[in-house]
Amino acid sequence: MAAQYLAANRFGLGRRFDDPAIDDPKAWLTRQIGDYDPAPAALAGLAGREAIAAAYVEYRDERQAMRREAADMPMNEEEKGMGPELRRLSRSAIRRHYVDASAARLSAAVATSTPFPERLVHFWANHFAVSADKQTVVGFAGHYENAAIRPHIMGKFSDLLIAAAHHPAMLLYLDQAQSFGPDSPFATRVRNRGNRQAPGLNENLAREILELHTLGVRTGYTQTDVTAFAKALTGLTVAGLGRGAGQRLMPADAQPGATLFIDRLHQPGAQTILGKRYDQPGGRQAEAVLRDLAVHPATAKHIAAKLARHFTGDDPPAALVDRLSADFLKTGGDLPSLYRTLIASPEPWATAPAMFKSPWDWTVSMLRALKIPAFGARQNIAALFTQLGQPVWRPGSPAGYDDKVATWAGSAALMQRVELASRIAGRIGDRADARQLAPLVLADALTPDTAQAIARADSPGQGIAMLFASPAFLRR
Repeated sequence: MAAQYLAANRFGLGRRFDDPAIDDPKAWLTRQIGDYDPAPAALAGLAGREAIAAAYVEYRDERQAMRREAADMPMNEEEKGMGPELRRLSRSAIRRHYVDASAARLSAAVATSTPFPERLVHFWANHFAVSADKQTVVGFAGHYENAAIRPHIMGKFSDLLIAAAHHPAMLLYLDQAQSFGPDSPFATRVRNRGNRQAPGLNENLAREILELHTLGVRTGYTQTDVTAFAKALTGLTVAGLGRGAGQRLMPADAQPGATLFIDRLHQPGAQTILGKRYDQPGGRQAEAVLRDLAVHPATAKHIAAKLARHFTGDDPPAALVDRLSADFLKTGGDLPSLYRTLIASPEPWATAPAMFKSPWDWTVSMLRALKIPAFGARQNIAALFTQLGQPVWRPGSPAGYDDKVATWAGSAALMQRVELASRIAGRIGDRADARQLAPLVLADALTPDTAQAIARADSPGQGIAMLFASPAFLRR
């Protein structure tokens, strides 16, 4: 596990078949910080927010027509034209946005010449996780990573936090679009009518920002802070896609899927959070809280520990965590500075093979190594990663995928990789020579035993399968 292999696999996503030798690993990684392109060509053809939102609006209208039809209620002329085929088409359109974005994400990772920043995109998307298990997130999951995460990984943590918190995928995932200030003008009007219960506060987004995105668990905030922060966040919503009467307050020209602040949904008055009083008007109140949370000492420690764990192992060295935390506080959360400190630190360069590649990491590194396409044109990338146990953008909770060895090192997971490596090897046949490929992709981590085993393979395909299932290739 020498420096070349660690640079390519622990920091990057694996060597590409056409990569030049990494003569100076630390300089190679540092250059990538400046070379990073937040909008790679592989993502250029993906649908924008408007097209994704339109698919949801169409699906919603279909469901309303289906309910009227089931209840034998009269339908208007437009609804009469919505038959079963259109219903299937709409559901397919939403799903297609997810499938296309998953495939584009993989293509970008395989093709990139800046694999260290690309890994950081995946790291931050998992830190600010949304999950496509929820229907309202399925179509937006890829757009969330591409519009909220990618453009901000080389800036300030505060800007990344705000972009993630304001994206429609996050607002819909954590039900912020259904959160109303208890004393907001809208809730007060509903309550005064006396004909039904007034809409209430939803604390999901506030709680997850405090617990997962910034301060971390058991860092001194209280339930009172969560509630006050949730009140500060009220007014943030998504046009045309939320549920409930609050949608009637949207401006007439609001584009479906757009993030909006609606003052009539906002809880009036000042809020006190972590002992500080916030009396800013409207949407500026929540932004002020977010910017303070972004530079809080507990946030610095939390982010430092997660980053150190990702690049060292389950129990990150305290010295590295302290060093990263100090850099975060000194620079106000400047992310490129944090990455440079990480590269310059000795701990991630330790030779112990403590880290196990996730299914995503392993598949990307395998495809980067091959000059020949490993999959057919009809391969469903989203389905592939579901089979491997790491569905794209579907961690199942706001905590994201667990970043620990035991999560990915089980025997059943290993067998799935061996089977996929064997299928790919069978597809490639004798068009790739593992004896030539091994020194490139394993570099200074290629052991004599692994080289000998590959050389003694019964066929070129078996040699490829052995390479991709070797202990060195499975770890980072």
